[in-house]
Amino acid sequence: MVNVASLLREMACNQPYTRAVVCPLRQNRDRGIAYAHLTFRQLDRESDCLAHGLLRHGIKRGTRTILMVKPSLEFFALTFALFKVGAVPVMVDPGMGMKRMLNCLSESKATAFIGIPLAQALRVCTPGSFKSVHISITIGKQWFWRGPRLEDIRRTPWEPFPIAKTRKDETAAILFTTGSTGPAKGVVYTHGIFDAQVRHIKDRFDITPGEIDLPTFPLFALFDPALGMTAVIPDMDPTKPATVDPERIIELILNHGVTNMFASPALLNRVGRYGQTHSIKLPSLKRVISAGAPALPDNLERFSRLLEPETEIFPGYGATEAMPVSVMGSHEILQKTRRLSEQGYGICVGRVLPGLKVRIIRISDDTIPQWS
Repeated sequence: MVNVASLLREMACNQPYTRAVVCPLRQNRDRGIAYAHLTFRQLDRESDCLAHGLLRHGIKRGTRTILMVKPSLEFFALTFALFKVGAVPVMVDPGMGMKRMLNCLSESKATAFIGIPLAQALRVCTPGSFKSVHISITIGKQWFWRGPRLEDIRRTPWEPFPIAKTRKDETAAILFTTGSTGPAKGVVYTHGIFDAQVRHIKDRFDITPGEIDLPTFPLFALFDPALGMTAVIPDMDPTKPATVDPERIIELILNHGVTNMFASPALLNRVGRYGQTHSIKLPSLKRVISAGAPALPDNLERFSRLLEPETEIFPGYGATEAMPVSVMGSHEILQKTRRLSEQGYGICVGRVLPGLKVRIIRISDDTIPQWS
C-alpha cells in the first residue's frame, strides 16, 4: 500500500499540535493580518470527517473529482480527504485562461465536482464542459443550483477513516499545467510519484519536521503536510507571481519565522528588488527552492542579499510530475557556472539527484519507437 494520506496521519501522531496549515483571514490596518490554522491533528481529523461524507455521497476509490477551491484550510482538508477515499482530485491552473481551462475540465472525464460558488456557477452556465459530472458539492452558499454543501456532507462526531489501500501505480491526482510551452495537458500523479517526490525533496534539501514553509505555488503546498512542514499560505494571486505585493510576502516570512520558501524566479525578482531597495533581511530562511522557469544569476544574486551568507537558493529542474530531477545551489552557480552562462553556454540545470536515472533522447520530429 502507498497512499500519500498515510504520511499526514503519521505526522498527526508524531507532532499533533504543530500547525499544519496557516491561512490569512483579513488585514487590520492597526494590527496587521489575522490568521486561521489547523494543527496536524486537526487536519487529519477534519479530512477523516470529510472522507466519510464524500464516500456517503458517492465519491469513492477511483472517482475523478474536479476540485475548484482557493488555497485555504478547506483546500487541504478536502484534498487529503479525497486521497484517503482513494478518489482522484482533478486540479486546473486558472491562469491558463477560461477556454483552455474548460477544455481541460472536459477532457478529464470527471464524474464529481467540488467547488466554491463562482466555480459552481461556471459549471451550471457551461454544461457542455461538464457532461460527465453527476455529483456536485458546493463550498459556501448556493446561488441558483441545488445539491449538498460541504457543511452537509461533513460527518460528525469524528471517527477515524480507513485510508484506501492504493497501489503505488494507482492514480492519485490529475494536474493540468498552464501549457505555456504548448497545449495544456493533464499530468498524472500516482501515489508512488507523490511518495518518491516527498522522499527526494526531504533528503536533498535536508527538510525536517517542524519547519515552516511559504509555498507560493498552491499545488506544491500539498507536499508540506507529508513533509511535516507548516504551510503558510500567502495572500496573493498564484497565477501572477510577477505582480505579487512584496510587502505581504516579506511580512509573512518575518511574522512566522519561515524557514523554507518555494517560489518562481518571477516572484524572487519582484521581492528581491523590493528587499534590496529597502535593505530587508530575512534571517529565518534556511533555503529557497525555485522552479517554473530558469533562474538567472542576476536574480539569484539580488535575492541572496536578503539572506544569511550560508543560506542558498536552489533552482530545480524537472517536469511537474518529476520535480526536481536535478538541482544546484546559488553559491556554486554564482561562483562557477555564471561566467559560462554569460558567455552563451546556457543555464546549468545542476546535478541529478541521488537515486534518479536520467536518459537523453535523440532530437527528432518523428515518433520514438524506443527510448534511447
